[in-house]
Amino acid sequence: MNNKGCAVVTGASRGIGASIAKALAKSGYRVVLNYSHSEKAVNEVLKNIIENGGDGCIFKCDVSKRDDVDRMIFYAKKTFGKIDVLVNNAGISQQKLFTDITQDDWDRMVAVNLSGVFNCCQSALPDMIRRKNGRIINISSVWGVYGASCEVHYSAVKAGVIGLTKALAKEVAPSGITVNAVAPGCILTDMLTNELDEETISSLAEETPLGRLGTVEDVAKAVSFLASDNADFITGQVLGVDGGFC
Repeated sequence: MNNKGCAVVTGASRGIGASIAKALAKSGYRVVLNYSHSEKAVNEVLKNIIENGGDGCIFKCDVSKRDDVDRMIFYAKKTFGKIDVLVNNAGISQQKLFTDITQDDWDRMVAVNLSGVFNCCQSALPDMIRRKNGRIINISSVWGVYGASCEVHYSAVKAGVIGLTKALAKEVAPSGITVNAVAPGCILTDMLTNELDEETISSLAEETPLGRLGTVEDVAKAVSFLASDNADFITGQVLGVDGGFC
């Protein structure tokens, strides 16, 4: 397998993050798998990568904490020499009426889903700028584009990720770095099935023009494309992976 460099994937223990890590490893990247809680699950992801001829390592880190992030980025560079691709996937979700959202709910949503992206980008960028090379891919959401009832705080921070992506892309483009976002629609993950009942999930599939929910592999393919040489001239964009939902 050709070595394309190092990719750091946050929230890589399950769902979309795990699929992204596997896809990037398959395409030749040595992957740093970040996780916060699910140690058993992330070890299974790494095992799968190694069994399929890939290479990687694991780092436990809460992306909302800057010191944790700095240690992770340092570890990635020490282990693999440099970071070529950063995928900011770690995130949380919550369904609540706007009037029921507590200050703690809001603060935690911002800390993980938006400040986490800020922390990882700011920590990884100096080395990318020095080398004049790098790819940053941020996982937003279709709700960050269109908004979702009962997910105001989630929609707000995912919209913030899009704004961060577009602005940062312009700032670091002269350094040869691309920054893009992927906005998944309704993707069949544990997060979705844990929050919604079968009737709601079936309704979402019916509302999707392609007639089905997306898979984690659908999102991973989009990320792999943006990390590839085929996306050299693409930056500041939001790639919707939503089956035509909106």
